[in-house]
Amino acid sequence: MSAQRPGVGMTGFAILPPATPVDIEAGEIAELQRAVGILGGKRIAVLTGAGLSTDSGIPDYRGPGSAPRNPMTYQEFVGSAANRRRYWARNHIGWSHLRHADPNAGHAAVVRLERRGLMTGLITQNVDRLHEDAGSVNVVDLHGRFDRVICLDGGHVFSRQLVASILEEINPGFLESAQASGGVEMAPDADALVEDPELIRSFVVAVCPVCGGTLKPDFVYFGENVPKERVQRAYAMVDAAETLLVAGSSLTVMSGLRFVRHAAKSGKGIVIINRGPTRGDEFASLKVDAGVSGALTWLAEELPELPVPQEPIGVPGE
Repeated sequence: MSAQRPGVGMTGFAILPPATPVDIEAGEIAELQRAVGILGGKRIAVLTGAGLSTDSGIPDYRGPGSAPRNPMTYQEFVGSAANRRRYWARNHIGWSHLRHADPNAGHAAVVRLERRGLMTGLITQNVDRLHEDAGSVNVVDLHGRFDRVICLDGGHVFSRQLVASILEEINPGFLESAQASGGVEMAPDADALVEDPELIRSFVVAVCPVCGGTLKPDFVYFGENVPKERVQRAYAMVDAAETLLVAGSSLTVMSGLRFVRHAAKSGKGIVIINRGPTRGDEFASLKVDAGVSGALTWLAEELPELPVPQEPIGVPGE
C-alpha cells in the first residue's frame, strides 16, 4: 500500500491512505460473472454499508477483524447530560478525522453505474457523505448525515462545520490534548473511542445558537426510527428496480435488511457483496465474498448498457 499522507486541517487527526484502485482475485471474478448474469440487462437499486468506506480509511463496525463496538443509543443520549458530554467530546474528535476522508474506487464505481443509467437509485447506511463527494446524485442517506447538526428542541439545522467552530472556541486545546494522549480509536459514524476519562469530563457541550436547546448530530441513533419519508423514498427505489445490489453491509440492523426482504418478497434478483456473512444471505440470489471496491469497479465496467431513464426514480429528496 502507498505511504500514508500526513494529517491535514487544523487537527492533524486525519491520517488516511490515499484512495487508490484495488485488485480483485481470479476466483472473485468468476463469482462476479455470475452476478452479471443476475444484474445484467436490469435496473438495479444499490444499498451500501460501512464496508464500502473502509478503503477510505473509515473503520467498519462489523467486518472481519473489526473491534467490538457499543454505539450510544438515542435513549442514552437524550436521557443524560453526562452521556451527551461523552458523545459530543468523542464526536468532536471523530469529526476531525472523518471530514478529511476521500471517496475510494468503490464510490467512483457507483457513480459510473448511475451515470450509465443502470440504477434506480442509491440507498446508503453510511453517514460519511462520500457517495455525494464522489458525484452520486440520487441518494437516500438512510441513517442521516455527519455534516449536519439538529436542535432537538427548536428543530433548527446547522452545518457540522459551524458547530465544530463553536466547540473549538469553548474547548480550546481539546483536540490537541486528545491527539497527544494517543488513546484514541476512530469509529465509522464520526465517533471516537477515547481512553482518557478526565479529558471527556473536561469537555464543554455546545447548545443551540438560536434557542439554547439540545444539539444532536443528524444521525439515526440505535433505538431511533429512520424518518418515514426517507424510508418511503428508499422503497420507491427498490420497487422501481428489477434487482437489488447490496455492497459492504452486514445487514445486521433492520433498517437495511428490510429492503432485502422486500426485494425477495417481490421476486427480484439480489446480489450481496460483502466480506463475511450477512443477515440477508438467505434471501440472496448470489452472495459474493469479495472486496467491495474492487467488485464494484469490475461490475461498473462489465455490466451491459441500458437506456438512461428520462426522470430520476423515487420521490423528491430532503
